[in-house]
Amino acid sequence: MAVKSPFGKIALIVEDETDTAEMLAEMVRLCGYEARHAYSAQPVMDLLYQKKPILILLDIILPDTNGIELLRAIRSEKQFDTLPVILISGNCQPSDIEKGLLSGASAYLTKPVAFWELKETIEKLLQRQVSSL
Repeated sequence: MAVKSPFGKIALIVEDETDTAEMLAEMVRLCGYEARHAYSAQPVMDLLYQKKPILILLDIILPDTNGIELLRAIRSEKQFDTLPVILISGNCQPSDIEKGLLSGASAYLTKPVAFWELKETIEKLLQRQVSSL
């Protein structure tokens, strides 16, 4: 069941691999949220202001920038400094995970992502966000 939030029900998926983006979108829908896609970093800031997503699933390797750099840009905007951002990457070394979390990620999941792991992470982050309001 989706966590109720004052921020809406849209999850923004930033992933350049179409199959992975579709898989993540289906997982998000099964969790009770609407999925929106960005296949590169370029449209993300506009989408954040237009769609006001409840969370972001962000790949680290994108065609036009590094996901860590995009995460830093998102966090630099006051409006989005507490927006849950889940980094998703094939980079699974402890140093990669630490770098992602220190850069402002709310969580870091490694590919391939299991449905139960994504669902649990989303619910935990959104519950924490609603509780802090």
